[in-house]
Amino acid sequence: MHLLAKDRSERMTAGEEGDSKGEGGRYVVRCGAMRLLCVLDAAEPYRYGARVICRTPRGLEVGEVLCEATEATLAHLHDPQLGAILRTMTDQDENELAHLDQKTAAEFEVCQRHIDGLNLQMQLVDVEHLFGGERIVIYYLAEKRVDFRQLVRQLASHFQTRVEMRQIGVRDEAKLLADYGDCGKPVCCNTHLTQMPPVSMKMAKLQKATLDPAKISGRCGRLKCCLRYEYDTYEELRRELPPAGSHVVTENGRATVLHQEILSQQLLVQTEDNRRILISAADVLSVTRRGGGKRSGGPSAPKTNPTENG
Repeated sequence: MHLLAKDRSERMTAGEEGDSKGEGGRYVVRCGAMRLLCVLDAAEPYRYGARVICRTPRGLEVGEVLCEATEATLAHLHDPQLGAILRTMTDQDENELAHLDQKTAAEFEVCQRHIDGLNLQMQLVDVEHLFGGERIVIYYLAEKRVDFRQLVRQLASHFQTRVEMRQIGVRDEAKLLADYGDCGKPVCCNTHLTQMPPVSMKMAKLQKATLDPAKISGRCGRLKCCLRYEYDTYEELRRELPPAGSHVVTENGRATVLHQEILSQQLLVQTEDNRRILISAADVLSVTRRGGGKRSGGPSAPKTNPTENG
């Protein structure tokens, strides 16, 4: 998406911006504390990275233009919010946003005080005050269902605006509050991820990652999202190799597969004279018996071992 937007930005810089003034279009815009993706109509063209004031189903809020909403781009979005870009942010808008940010800390304290006063079993995570002032969104964690009707009445009376309660999970908490991951880069959930991918211990095992939870867990305490990125490639490469326990014929005779080196497409095998050597998968002439005792005449994809499930 960034490439499409950058290409348009470069064309505008080259002189097309003035020619296309008033043409408008549709853009993918990132909005709000949860960095929701919206598809917004615009009366004029916008560059990648432009900060804009937009109208979404939540109200008036600040957004960042990511790219044009082409058919190819929309195919990657799941149920995006709709709305319209109203204008590029002005200096007055920036001042208003800074004023709202300054009020957030005080609003957080007010919310926490009311929660403690009502003895509600919930953990306050963050408070988001929408730019237009139409509502304040309260993000919280809770293990059980919370009756917050009295809390909403008290907060609405205090803030004189609509109050929306939003229960989130620990991964969403990291999306709101986390900054950098162990890799030294901004956390994925707060940058490019639009959905939280399912991650299992099976993915860590297949990629030969350490199984120490402390080392493969992200800021949210769950398995790192990046374990999901290369999993499909590992799975595809693994299917190209005969599994452990398979009997194979090589240029140097028969051998038994002990272990797969997935990325390098190599196999650790034990020969008939009990030597253990590392060979290329290309050196395998045929598979006489696949791991698990099944006969096979070729390297078809093995079934997943149920013990690998995370």
